[in-house]
Amino acid sequence: MNPGRAIVLAVAALWCPLAVVAVPPGVSPGPGVRYATDAYPGFDSEDELLKPSRKEPRWFGWLNGPKKDTAAEQLAYASSLEAEGSWKSARKAYDALVREWPASPEAPKAQKAVADICLGKLLDSEAAFAEYRYLLDFYSAQCSYDEIVELMYKTAELMRDEGKTILFFRFDNTVDVRRAYEAVVLRAPGAKFAPQAMLTIASLREDEDKQETAATVYENLRSAYPKSPEAAVALYREAKARMVVLRRCEYNRERVRETIGFFTYAIESGMLSTEEAGEVAQLRAEARALLEEEAYKAAKFYDSRTRTKRSAVSAYQRFLDEYPTSDRAPEVRRRLFELQEEGK
Repeated sequence: MNPGRAIVLAVAALWCPLAVVAVPPGVSPGPGVRYATDAYPGFDSEDELLKPSRKEPRWFGWLNGPKKDTAAEQLAYASSLEAEGSWKSARKAYDALVREWPASPEAPKAQKAVADICLGKLLDSEAAFAEYRYLLDFYSAQCSYDEIVELMYKTAELMRDEGKTILFFRFDNTVDVRRAYEAVVLRAPGAKFAPQAMLTIASLREDEDKQETAATVYENLRSAYPKSPEAAVALYREAKARMVVLRRCEYNRERVRETIGFFTYAIESGMLSTEEAGEVAQLRAEARALLEEEAYKAAKFYDSRTRTKRSAVSAYQRFLDEYPTSDRAPEVRRRLFELQEEGK
């Protein structure tokens, strides 16, 4: 082969590994399932994420670089360190190979070994997830896509269970974990665990006290995976999340009406259990009470010295037309009668 052409092909493989990747069976989206290029409302945008950059040789190569002259020799060297149980040294040796010979056939093998060591030996799930993601992003054509994306999902689960350690203290790492799940769904929207991952994403949004965004994710899940068992769970959780938002924004009449409509849909969908449907019915009653209270306050607003009696009469009449059985109806009728008598 022409040396110049070989260089061009090597560079192309180095920087554009995804351009020639066929989506593998079992992970590719099926009928009714969204593609990775589709929008996922409620996920962080690409601009909010730290995009992984390609690994490059480290400074002070004599100290941090490969110890052998070729990728094959370096792979054998790293493997021998791993066999000896020198996990940190083996990880460093594998990583040096990826950095020094990124386009070599040994590079994807070494990259997977780095991730496996982080996960299984060093017990660092956060580092393992980053390494698996790097493998999938830069070597998707040279690895088992299904296997790696499932490892990413399992690692995200571990991240959620373990939390993050900083100076020997454990903290919830809600945002990092949520973004890990989002990365899994975006890379494998057709995977069997994608609906469950989206449930977790929405739940983590609620942990962040962002119920409105959580409701968006639940809605997106129901739209993307309508026949999945998770869709019914999402419907119930979405109803509860919407109610939290409504209690914060009860002054928004249109939002209240929209939420009442959603509750009615959820109850009549047949997707909820009897207990869940009963709970949503209670939420709907609460929402209707909010709407009624807002209508009563609006009517009272017109019953003042700065307003005409005609406006007050019209407002009270509208209230009775909409809420004839309201607990406030007797009071409104008495006041309406007084205003009508005054008018005579």
